[in-house]
Amino acid sequence: MRSPGPKWRRRWLAAAAVLIAGGASALFVGQADAAVPPAPAGMSLVFSDDFTGAAGTGLNRSNWIYSTGTGYPGGAANWGTGEIERMTDSTQNVYQDGGGNLVIKPIRDSAGNWTSGRVETQRTDFAAPVGGKLRIEGRLQQPNVTGAAAAGYWPAFWTLGDAARPVGATNWPSIGEWDIMESINGRASVFSALHCGTNPGGPCNETTGLTSGEHACATCGNSFHTYAVEYDRSVSPEQLRFYLDGVQYHQVNSAQVDATTWNNATHRGVFIILNVAMGGGFPDAFGGGPTAATQSGVPMLVDYVAVYSSAGGTTTPPTTPPTTPPAGGVRDAYAQIQAESYDAASAVTKETASEGGQNVGYISNGDWLQFNNVEFGNGGVLDFVGRVASGAAASVSGLVEVRIDSRSNAPIGSFALANTGGWQTWRSVPANVANVSGRHTVFLTFTSGQPADFVNVNWIQFRR
Repeated sequence: MRSPGPKWRRRWLAAAAVLIAGGASALFVGQADAAVPPAPAGMSLVFSDDFTGAAGTGLNRSNWIYSTGTGYPGGAANWGTGEIERMTDSTQNVYQDGGGNLVIKPIRDSAGNWTSGRVETQRTDFAAPVGGKLRIEGRLQQPNVTGAAAAGYWPAFWTLGDAARPVGATNWPSIGEWDIMESINGRASVFSALHCGTNPGGPCNETTGLTSGEHACATCGNSFHTYAVEYDRSVSPEQLRFYLDGVQYHQVNSAQVDATTWNNATHRGVFIILNVAMGGGFPDAFGGGPTAATQSGVPMLVDYVAVYSSAGGTTTPPTTPPTTPPAGGVRDAYAQIQAESYDAASAVTKETASEGGQNVGYISNGDWLQFNNVEFGNGGVLDFVGRVASGAAASVSGLVEVRIDSRSNAPIGSFALANTGGWQTWRSVPANVANVSGRHTVFLTFTSGQPADFVNVNWIQFRR
């Protein structure tokens, strides 16, 4: 049973109760060092580092750059995120442990100042060829610290587009950022995202980006797991897929944004970044830090980093989203559209539904779900039905709204919802909507005068 309170606190409580299932994750528990895996079928290894140097030694500088200080030369202060540490190339902060791991350790000195490490690949040319694939993978253990002692910790494994380096990333987010693994404040979870377009707002909802939201990983802080992104240009629309221990949990595709935004963020080389920041906007959104209670010296461990690619085929895929999606890619507006099948969303959570399958939950003011390629035919729409539930407090209610083609467009219909008797007590609630014809992107947006979660959604359907 959920009680009223800050949205992210309740998401963490739910996430902490969920264990990542399946045999893949069990393989990584207790294994401190593993070899770089062979290339997946059809791919070739193009870069790797297994961090097998002697204990206490720095990195191979022919492979890695140490980014030091509090920002890129000519770039934004505090790395553009508000983080408060100073990055160094000291082996107090960045070193190999002699057991096959890279260690990135944030340290607070006696005056309360933090230092840490941020390293980047020398190479900026990791790219998916036309019609091919690129896979970037790492095996990591997040800092093993939780609760108040973890406030402000922000480990990350990510990439930036090659054009960022010459100008201190002042062209962010247009040149693309792929967040393969981010975690904050010692939470039992992982986030992934694509950042692109313009900031703030824009087609990629910056500064949030096109995010997975918080994905539970109960053992990410005390054992190693693999994190990967795969950019696939052999399909149309093109896809960025994000994996935890070989299981995909997030996807962004080229049909979600305009062609220029997508191409700028993906059709280029990228470089890889590993760092542990302290403080900044992301930790602030989940309670803040660091504080006096934050524990110094808890490292992120990196077993290996590997990059794989496959060559493209003989047919060049289109560089713009197709006007007619491939078979199976069109949604029928008049059939049930499962909420958890969204193509993009704000920071919501999928959970088991009492009626079977999954629902989308932890939805509050400002959240949204996006469903691409919804076909309405020649029109004749009369109403819209949402299968919804709520266990919100008596003072909490909100609107479930339907918008077409843009979240900033006026709603074509909406209904109000308050407590239905529980978060799994489902009701089918109808609402009149304006008539719609043709194929559209459908957005469910959620508006409330209170910050607390107010609705779960199981499915939606239009009727005529």
